Amino acid sequence: MSIRRTTSALAVLGMTAAAALNVAPSTASAHGRDTEFKRLATFPAYLNSSIGDAAVAEISTVTEDGRTVVYTDSAGKRLGFVDITNPGSPKPKGTLDVGGEPTSVAHLGHLLLAGVNTSASFTDPSGKLLVVDDRSRAIVRSLDLGGQPDSVAVSPDGRYIAVVIENERDEDVDDGAIPQMPAGYLAVVDARAWKVSKVDLTGLAAIAPDDPEPEYVSINSRNEAIVSIQENNHFAVVSLASRKVVRSFPAGAVTVSGVDTKDDDTITLDGTITANREPDGVAWIGDDYFASANEGDYQGGTRGWSIFSRDGKVVWDAGNSLEHIAVEHGLYPDKRSDAKGIEPENVAYARINGTPYIFVNSERGNFTAVYDVSNPRSPRFQQLLPTAAGPEGVVAVPSRGLIVVSSETDDPDNNLRGAVGIYGIGHGQFPSIVSQRDIPWGTLSSLSAVPGTSSRLVSVTDAAYTPTHILNISVKSTPATIDGSLTVTKSGAPVGYDAEGIVARQGGGYWLAVEGSAATPNLLVRLDSRARVQQEIPLPADVAASVTTMGLEGVAEVGSSVYVAVQRPLKTDPQTVTRIGKYDTKSGTWSWLYYPLDTTSVGTVGLSEIVAVDRNTFAVIERDNQRGPQASIKRIYEFDVPATWSGVVTVKKRLVKDVLPRLQSDHGWVPDKIEGLAVAGNGQTYAVTDNDAVDDSTGETVFLRLGKLL
Repeated sequence: MSIRRTTSALAVLGMTAAAALNVAPSTASAHGRDTEFKRLATFPAYLNSSIGDAAVAEISTVTEDGRTVVYTDSAGKRLGFVDITNPGSPKPKGTLDVGGEPTSVAHLGHLLLAGVNTSASFTDPSGKLLVVDDRSRAIVRSLDLGGQPDSVAVSPDGRYIAVVIENERDEDVDDGAIPQMPAGYLAVVDARAWKVSKVDLTGLAAIAPDDPEPEYVSINSRNEAIVSIQENNHFAVVSLASRKVVRSFPAGAVTVSGVDTKDDDTITLDGTITANREPDGVAWIGDDYFASANEGDYQGGTRGWSIFSRDGKVVWDAGNSLEHIAVEHGLYPDKRSDAKGIEPENVAYARINGTPYIFVNSERGNFTAVYDVSNPRSPRFQQLLPTAAGPEGVVAVPSRGLIVVSSETDDPDNNLRGAVGIYGIGHGQFPSIVSQRDIPWGTLSSLSAVPGTSSRLVSVTDAAYTPTHILNISVKSTPATIDGSLTVTKSGAPVGYDAEGIVARQGGGYWLAVEGSAATPNLLVRLDSRARVQQEIPLPADVAASVTTMGLEGVAEVGSSVYVAVQRPLKTDPQTVTRIGKYDTKSGTWSWLYYPLDTTSVGTVGLSEIVAVDRNTFAVIERDNQRGPQASIKRIYEFDVPATWSGVVTVKKRLVKDVLPRLQSDHGWVPDKIEGLAVAGNGQTYAVTDNDAVDDSTGETVFLRLGKLL
């Protein structure tokens, strides 16, 4: 992970960097806590069926009374229903089979309007608009749309329904290049006569004029639809009354500097991108402006979002600012750097408590960014809302001050499930830790107090990033702040370890506990105060031969003794215990203790940290490998070390704190890896989770202030 940053100017169709980066501080609301949002609940879609069922939540709406979320579940070919009468305690309300793949859903009074893809193939697309009574769930109409639907929108006056007919391309044909027939169009439904009309969108764009592939639609109070034509990098404004295109203009290209463009396990904000915006989600801001999420997809992507005037002029562009905000919050997905980065996916507009907002979903960063657009030419960033993995849909309920985000990633192997997130007015716990000055960070795999201080900690990055970095953390204020970084070097060159433990030494310097793999050994590594490797100490041969790939996971120092925690049982040991190792720096010898592990019916249990409480007492983190509702063991135990011992003896552990309730209290997807624990000079105890570099995880880091526990 690199700490390099750039102040390169941003070129956005002639805009200045200052205009493009006009954002408010990200760690506090620009208006005060009464206009902030906090997470109230996360509802797994499988609760509407069973935990073994593949279930996603892609696009959602909320019924007219504001009490039921309705989401599309394409995997299950159904709509899902969630009772949010109490938004902090959502309840499953069942599903409705729709006879195909639902792609979008909206509501008109007590009617639900679901676009359903029934296509036999890419070359033979078909679909329907189902009209469902939201009280009885009876299907009252089914309208043939003549092609594969995507987005559905309802005009503010209820007169018209617009359905994007994408007729999407086959990405396995010519690497997804367009044109691929048949062409898409916009279907317009008169809600009085329930008659479907077709608006031709061919001939508008320069890239593939015969194959528009429209993506998303939003309708203003003039009954004008703004349609994103993503793969063609184009927009069309359609009069729904006349069923005619009244304006058509390209989305344009943008040059963005100061972004990461390489998938190299290093977040380095020094790259430049020049690409088409390729807009996905769109949303009107009043009648004269609209916002677009510039996902990219076919030819690139520009990592941000834009605001256009109705006549097609760019009045504001996020430039590199949204990716920098993601880095600051530890939510930047480095593995997507060579593709679309954070991948802005969707936008929604709402006026809540008098303030107009735009909500921007990042599909790969797993967050929703909130902006005040009181002045659409100068939006103000307000906060990030952490989401479940793969946020796709976002919708507001202004009457109740609620935001609903639906996330489509369903990956049972990684304990990630499709989910609906519910947010309301209030001050939440996120972010609990951020960085300053574009310092990139993630995978905080351990914590240590800094000797001689009362408010400073250090952490270390693991193998997800290279080279290894030691991060300096101030806990003086909330959120905690990463304000410095050291690169670990060996023989003058940066080095990458799978560092899973760190302790700052009394005399200066550090010890690292390095977890091995099938190809690399577990090591105890001594660094000087500038993070230069001074010594690498391997495990004894017999232990090294039987340790699994889940090896050293924490380190502590008392006098001339260095203690390490082994995450999982050795192959040759009873599988109910793991080991605590003691290395005598004077004699260069190892001795070992058994640590008895808790048991669980789901997953595995191991250690992820060790901290010296005093010369004879140590605290550890013991946890299972489960996330979300399946998580059950996230605990701090302490034990005493005998003054002397021979052989391998078993310690007696005492429960200090069950951390699971704290991890659940923010109502998110409980992380599996609580990996860092530290007791600062003021006696305060801190803990932190490892975010797995936003890869096969939600990416959210939770920094806990646990008070005086030890």
